[in-house]
Amino acid sequence: MAPLELDCMNTLWPIGEGTVREIRDLLAPRRPRAYTTIMTIMDRLARKGIVERRKSGRAYIYKPNLTADEARRHALAQVVDSFFEGSSEAAANYLRGVAGDGAKPANSDGPVAVRAMAAKAAAGAASRPGASGAAQAANGEEPLRIDETLL
Repeated sequence: MAPLELDCMNTLWPIGEGTVREIRDLLAPRRPRAYTTIMTIMDRLARKGIVERRKSGRAYIYKPNLTADEARRHALAQVVDSFFEGSSEAAANYLRGVAGDGAKPANSDGPVAVRAMAAKAAAGAASRPGASGAAQAANGEEPLRIDETLL
């Protein structure tokens, strides 16, 4: 799933089902988007079979067709297939910071390196207009959120 699709699903899973307006309103504090943007995303998710929808008056009510755990397993399987030639053992070793031969990978400490890169990117964003991450946190706004589901 694309990031905004995942945000919509992360909003929909806890409520079980909802309209575009409900999803948009719940998503707004973290990621404000236009009603039509969320409507387009939910339509795409329905076409992909990730959600089902039924008409209720003038609105559609959306309900997930898969659980968060099923989505997580599918996403992780894609990462393992794409980056680790289908080897979950190689992926687990990478996350532990161990190369296939038992040595530490030269440029990675697994999740530690990912978190360090994210922190560096957020710190660099503080000096740019429209900054996010660390700059948002300094201004009392919600900082950049890294989903550590796969870490």
